[in-house]
Amino acid sequence: MMTKSYRAQFGESNPAVSVAARSAYTGSRTMHHALRNLLLLLLAALLLSACAMTLEDQPRFEAQEASAFFADGAANRPRVPDTVARGELRLDPLLTTGQVGGQFVDSFPFTVTQTILERGQQRFEIFCAPCHGLTGDGTGVITEYGMPQPDSFHLPDLREREAGYYFAIITDGTRVMPSYAARVPVEDRWAIVAYIRALQLSQNVNATEIPAEKLP
Repeated sequence: MMTKSYRAQFGESNPAVSVAARSAYTGSRTMHHALRNLLLLLLAALLLSACAMTLEDQPRFEAQEASAFFADGAANRPRVPDTVARGELRLDPLLTTGQVGGQFVDSFPFTVTQTILERGQQRFEIFCAPCHGLTGDGTGVITEYGMPQPDSFHLPDLREREAGYYFAIITDGTRVMPSYAARVPVEDRWAIVAYIRALQLSQNVNATEIPAEKLP
């Protein structure tokens, strides 16, 4: 059925109106509807994109931020009692503390191999040598900048200290030496201790204990 606007423009019974005119008018209305629908679609897309939420702008609390939701006023929640973080279950006290029964032990929680010694040397030269020197004699580069010289690992009393003692010092720190627990994994700490033992042996070995074929 032709619309009122079409009849008003051309006249429903006007014989002069050609088929071409009717087609042009119909095409114009079709294009008009298509453009209107396209604009509505674009508007809907804009509205939907404006409502989208990303991880950056979602409602959340920042670290250490206050919160009126919890009774203690803090957004950070405490750990559930007796929970253990993944990978932090400590079932072997020798491995994680260097002690058994509250006493330092002069042994290792695993077999020391050449690979472990090489790993220990690498870690020692990165974390320890700047203070203790490459041979463990306490003449590290820090002494050139006014820092106090650490005790040599080759002093008799330090050569007699247990392997667990060295592990605990690396873990907890002492005097001006910081804790390396957050920077050196447990296994690497033991590798460093093994390398310290190798350094002590290399600098204080009894010549009579060296096989003849190894002597110069």
